[in-house]
Amino acid sequence: MAGEPYLDYPKNNIKEFLGTKIKKTLFIPYAGVTFSFDDYAEKVQERFTEIGYDVDPIHKHADPVKAVNEAEAIVVGGGNTFNLVHLLHKNNLVDAIRNKVQSGTPFIGWSAGSNVACPSLRTTNDMPIIEPASFNTINLVPFQINPHYLDANPEGHAGETREARIEEFIEINQDIYVAGLREGCMFLVENNTMKLIGAKSCRIFKKGIEAYELMPGDNFDFLLNS
Repeated sequence: MAGEPYLDYPKNNIKEFLGTKIKKTLFIPYAGVTFSFDDYAEKVQERFTEIGYDVDPIHKHADPVKAVNEAEAIVVGGGNTFNLVHLLHKNNLVDAIRNKVQSGTPFIGWSAGSNVACPSLRTTNDMPIIEPASFNTINLVPFQINPHYLDANPEGHAGETREARIEEFIEINQDIYVAGLREGCMFLVENNTMKLIGAKSCRIFKKGIEAYELMPGDNFDFLLNS
């Protein structure tokens, strides 16, 4: 949230989600580009210390797949989605993370980390600064997220809006839902059900359906079955 310390807004939601049995989280900082992975892990650890968890950076492990297989929880930070996906594929982590999470291990991601929970990175907002082996991502949910979704069309701006970009995506990918997730909001997926947490609505896109808004408290389970 703008004007607040990093990760301060969602920290209590993270604590509620992880519970008391988990003590250590495997942190994946691969989306960080303009700062070191060490600095990124330290930044996340500062906030996670406040809620009682250790941050174990994956780049410190000689065998990243083994680290995933032994993780109590997996946390994927934001940054550049293309760099994140490049390194996930390079380190053979896409299938490893999917299998681990599907076996019951908690997964948390923000920004680029929420993009990779989807089937593809193709609804990211990021510049393709590096070419990953594939656009395919972890595929924990069957729909796409556009994080930091903005309605704004600034005065004097002649380029495409965020909505126009998503309309291009659904024109090509007509069977896929896209959820425009505004800042200060998050999805909680547990026990085959999903809900929106936050004070803002979520914008839903799909080819053949006029884009519409859903509020916290509305039913989002259809996205899990899409």
